[in-house]
Amino acid sequence: MENKAVILGNNYYIGLSAIRCLGINGINTVAVDYTEKERYGAESKYCSEKLIAPHYKNDSDAFLDFLIDYAKKQDAKPVLIPCHDSYLEVIDTRLDELKGYYLIPQTEQGLYRKVMNKDTLHQLAIEKGIKVPETIQVTDSNFYEKVDSIIQFPCLVKPTDSPTFVSKFRQKLFKVHTREELDEALQKAKDANLEVIVQRIIPGFDDHMYTFDAYLNQDAKVTHWATCQKHRQYPINFGASVFTVQKHVPELYQIGSKFFEAIGFKGFAEIEFKKDAQTGDYYLIEINARMTNFNHMLYKIGLNMPYITYMELTGNPLEPKAIQSETNTAFWYGYEDMLAVKDYLKTGQLSIGKVLMSLVRPKVNAIWDINDPKPGIAFMKSKVGKLISR
Repeated sequence: MENKAVILGNNYYIGLSAIRCLGINGINTVAVDYTEKERYGAESKYCSEKLIAPHYKNDSDAFLDFLIDYAKKQDAKPVLIPCHDSYLEVIDTRLDELKGYYLIPQTEQGLYRKVMNKDTLHQLAIEKGIKVPETIQVTDSNFYEKVDSIIQFPCLVKPTDSPTFVSKFRQKLFKVHTREELDEALQKAKDANLEVIVQRIIPGFDDHMYTFDAYLNQDAKVTHWATCQKHRQYPINFGASVFTVQKHVPELYQIGSKFFEAIGFKGFAEIEFKKDAQTGDYYLIEINARMTNFNHMLYKIGLNMPYITYMELTGNPLEPKAIQSETNTAFWYGYEDMLAVKDYLKTGQLSIGKVLMSLVRPKVNAIWDINDPKPGIAFMKSKVGKLISR
């Protein structure tokens, strides 16, 4: 009797990495998506089953019922691994019910959404003594005076619900330089019926972004962890990682483990920090409560987070482990890194020499793997097809 691993969201390389990390260990992997379109992750040779479910957002109850119906047919509870924020949000709405059919690390319904929501995360961090960027609510009294005195321009207009905002605007936030731009951004959010906050920009280039990646067991104790330093993001300055290097920063463990254990988090999560270029202080920016963009790099340096999750939940926990040396290994999403480099060069934030120097190190590709080529081929076919259609 084997517990299967059900991976939600395979049209992005996080899902692909989860399939590979589990399949390489002989785990039966089940790829669940709402459409066949661009689900290149399911092309992996390590994918055992492919399922099409109702859309997780357009018909979330039908989607969750689909998952439950599938689990009822299995001999053992499957391990559920969501690989996108939107899947995680939907799962959290009926977490207690789903745990009757699936093995899921988190036990407190609502905690996933609490750490994903910028507003509630901000309050949690303050309660636990973790630094966060100065933030004001749109509804605050003397709003503009506070923007001028506390936040100052340029500043960020950020959503409290990131997945919905990204789906609507195809970007993570609005960067505004004047009161006119601020008003325009607030109006866009209001028209889309989305709640936003206004936040100070912590000074420092993109290489001042760091992460604490950790797994917490069912006692809410950190058992596996590593820290990393971002080098490039796309879109530049306020986007997702496209080139990140493992870098041991003990201080991030002290801050991150303290916070996660204090809130009783269980399972894998990642804190994104920004180091203030002026003070050296680390500020909590956001939390990814599911497998991260550079999951496959973590696997290559010795932390197979999907497998760690699977083994603990099926009663065979792995020995604790931390990466406390410098491996010099980088995660590289070459396709979007090329787009990012173009913009970094255009804005004068990087030189071609510095970019080339950064590439001289061991790299783990986001998609391409010579031992599992079909996902990479499917991805490139999709991109070429789009270019031709344009």
